[in-house]
Amino acid sequence: MSTALRQDILAGFVNAVVSVPDGLASAALAGVNPVYGLYTSVAAPLVGSAIVSGQLMQIATTSASALAAGQAIATYPAAQRDQALFLLVGLTGVCLAAFAALKLGRLVRFVSHAVMTGFLAGVAVLLILDQTAPLLGVAPRGTTELAQFFNLVTHVSESSATTSITGVLSLALLYGLGRTRLATVSSVVALIVPSLLVTVLGWDDVQRVADVSPIPFGLPIPAVPDFALLTPKLMMWAFAIAVIVAVQGAGVSQSIDNPDGSDIDPSRDLAAQGAANVASGLLSGIPAGGSVGQTALNVSLGARSRLSGIFGGAWMLVIVLAAPRLVERVPMTVLAGLMIVAGLQALDVREARSIWNTGGAARLSIVVTFVATLFLSIPSAVAAGVLLTMVLYVSSSASDVRVHALVPIGNGRFDETAPPARLPSNEATILDVYGSLFFAGARTLGEQLPDPADARRPAVILRLRGRTRIGATLIDVLADYADELAEGDGRLYLAGVGPAVAAQLQHAGKLDLGRRVHVIPADRTLGGSTERALALANEWLHANGGTSQRQS
Repeated sequence: MSTALRQDILAGFVNAVVSVPDGLASAALAGVNPVYGLYTSVAAPLVGSAIVSGQLMQIATTSASALAAGQAIATYPAAQRDQALFLLVGLTGVCLAAFAALKLGRLVRFVSHAVMTGFLAGVAVLLILDQTAPLLGVAPRGTTELAQFFNLVTHVSESSATTSITGVLSLALLYGLGRTRLATVSSVVALIVPSLLVTVLGWDDVQRVADVSPIPFGLPIPAVPDFALLTPKLMMWAFAIAVIVAVQGAGVSQSIDNPDGSDIDPSRDLAAQGAANVASGLLSGIPAGGSVGQTALNVSLGARSRLSGIFGGAWMLVIVLAAPRLVERVPMTVLAGLMIVAGLQALDVREARSIWNTGGAARLSIVVTFVATLFLSIPSAVAAGVLLTMVLYVSSSASDVRVHALVPIGNGRFDETAPPARLPSNEATILDVYGSLFFAGARTLGEQLPDPADARRPAVILRLRGRTRIGATLIDVLADYADELAEGDGRLYLAGVGPAVAAQLQHAGKLDLGRRVHVIPADRTLGGSTERALALANEWLHANGGTSQRQS
């Protein structure tokens, strides 16, 4: 057996052991039988690891998707929630597969880091608030996590002493061992020791997994979910969870390198997570996605290939088949403790402080998304975050457009100065543009271009080097400006135009190319097309009695 294969088998085993408490806790967070989290830990890595481009990325249960799933099925009658969950998971997988088919993997990068940080911070806070009640053995009232937490605060005297002691012990073990060499198995120890304590001391009042739902032997037979439970609202939730999984998965895959040096394909990772969720839904599981913690653990254990994830699913299958009765004896308060620690670890205070100190749009993004996550449903918070990202992107693109004038100073160099407010007559003016020229950015350019009113025979050279594509709005702005120049018998020269942009200008049919507007193709020499445009403008001005700019 090769060393690489041994490392993958060992990494898979440790990942499977760690997935036991994580899977149980995530399913409990979703409000369903904890064993569903174990079924997910069998199906998701077996299917997803075989497809994913990030070979060491672990596809597992995540607290964010579990919390969202719990909210999504909360309105269904208790007897229908399990089937509604499986349908939701399958629909989430279909949405992710559709994202992959449309090659939307790279679009995930356009979700603002501040927006995602605010959203994850909000989910972490909701997770902590939601799991405080089962940690203390209290059943609070309220329609939201915030309402239930405030109700818990006013009824904390009703908490169970034995349940609280067991839960706090699990928290202490997690934190204490997390700072030692046993950190990788701290969650397993925090699961086993309190469970043994409750059994030895005979604390029968502490609620166990078996009290919520018994754990059946074996695996369930794969089954198609009940489509009679499908509603537009459930589809909306599936889309929202798919977005959450996609964004988190992109962050995980970008944080690792493949051992064989192959490239990471974000769209392929979406397909892998989609397939993992479809398999999980068919096998009575909960949502799954790229896991930050388990991926980091996989790398630290020396995994060498995607086989580590596949072996992890296989080892979990062995655990599910061999030890269902042991799983039944796990106290629910211990699972709550595991989730609370996961929530605390997800609160990246340093990153939030850095974003806050950045100020401006970043500060607005993190605050709005965080508050929306706390007070709105998760789909609404995701929609608010995406909408805010779009608005801020368009706003920043428009406000970041800057126009500068270039004056030749010899030896192929130019002096960058502020553009004139009004164009001079019988003279060439070279303009350079910074920023995005799509949508509002193009209109901002139009506002910043020098006014051609009252100018006679002005020549404007506008540099477009580096623009791979332009939009209809920019073409409209250029056409209007060329018309204004023509009123003073002037010309517009577009320098540094690449082949794709030249084709767009030609096909648009709005510019009087060759007469009012002249296109100078880009070349390999930086500034070369600008010098050629200036020479053409000077030649035209000289032939008509104008003033030539001094060339380099």
